[in-house]
Amino acid sequence: SSRRPKEAESAFRAMGASNSMAAFGSIAPRLRTVVPGPASIAAVDRLARHECPAITLRRDRRAKSLGAERQDPIVWRDAQGSNVRDVDGNVFVDMMSGFGVAVLGHRHPAVVAAVRDQQDHLLHAMGDVYPDATRIDLLEQLAAIAPGDLSVSILGLSGADSIDAAVKTAVLSTGRTGVLTFEGSYHGLALGVVALQGYKPEFTEPFAKIAHPDVRRLPYGAPADVIRAAMAAQDVGLVLVEPFLGRGGIVEPPAGWLQDLAEVTREAGAVLAFDEIACGLGASGELFASERDGVVPDLLCIGKSLGGGFPLSACIGTPAVMAAWAASKGEAIHTQTFLGHPVACAAALAVIEQIRGKEHCDRVRERGEALVKAFGPRAHRGRGLIRAVEIKVDAIGAMRHLLELGFIVLPAGQHSIGLTPPVTTSDEQFEALAAALDIVDPR
Repeated sequence: SSRRPKEAESAFRAMGASNSMAAFGSIAPRLRTVVPGPASIAAVDRLARHECPAITLRRDRRAKSLGAERQDPIVWRDAQGSNVRDVDGNVFVDMMSGFGVAVLGHRHPAVVAAVRDQQDHLLHAMGDVYPDATRIDLLEQLAAIAPGDLSVSILGLSGADSIDAAVKTAVLSTGRTGVLTFEGSYHGLALGVVALQGYKPEFTEPFAKIAHPDVRRLPYGAPADVIRAAMAAQDVGLVLVEPFLGRGGIVEPPAGWLQDLAEVTREAGAVLAFDEIACGLGASGELFASERDGVVPDLLCIGKSLGGGFPLSACIGTPAVMAAWAASKGEAIHTQTFLGHPVACAAALAVIEQIRGKEHCDRVRERGEALVKAFGPRAHRGRGLIRAVEIKVDAIGAMRHLLELGFIVLPAGQHSIGLTPPVTTSDEQFEALAAALDIVDPR
């Protein structure tokens, strides 16, 4: 039933009080100061003096666009499970899993234990020259969990690294430089891949003259004949797609579309790559979102939650496609100083151990259903723990208001709030979010 704003606020405050005995990690918000608090504001003042102004959205930039006097971010101090505590001691519920990284929950005990053990043995190896045992173990485990014949990997430090590896692999495999992508896609902002993103043109425009020169883009879910026409010149070497749009608005593809896309791509002799950086590793309720459609790509890009909080990504390919690289001739033509970092690999092995059984995906689906139940009659979309709830008010303003009530969220469109909470998120935390939504966007 609908609640008036005062009734909703009273219900929200009561939920916080009733949750007073729960442990940090599973509690509703507990705010000690206004948000942001004085310690966060002071810390951001220091940040503003030394960080490039384009990185962190701060007071002087937000105030103009939002008409708000206080628009600094909070500054995190520690986190556990689904909770984040800032430098003012305010406790928030992270409904974004730290950009989808902490799907298992912040500081998962198995990940922390693996990291502590690894740091007592080896912190750094020599990338492409002298590998360490942990990296080899991880490569084997990636091959074990990846679908189909995907079994040969290139490791990286970020999602953009894995996309970069996919682009290079496709060029070597096909001899073609053209890339076909889709509107709403977000494939990273590194220079080698920034032209591929279809999320916001302004991300690419300043660098257009030095970005990838041969990218074409179609609407997400474009009909097969339109895709076939875009590839008719036989100059596209890579078709890159998110099997479940994340940052582009939490959008699932039309039924059967991924199968059609795979068929057209292979007819044209191009390489098919799935970007599952945001939707892979169980977040959708399947280990890989594309498994629901029964399509196995030639390349699979993963990252975010793979490292359990450490920077790590992988581009996993079939032996046939990866063979295009040929053997190293002494100096690798694609590598990094921190390739296969031992501590990150140890963390990833712990993550894989937690997600590889059906129990994890079952739990993701169950938690997703609990979140939907908390929404009540509100319109929503998505699956598993990749969700968006529709609101009447502007999403950017709602994001800020929800932060002031203790919830970390991001927009998923002008009138939608995106939610990718950790699997540790409790019913009480979901119900508190629903109560907060009734304050921000009364039904």
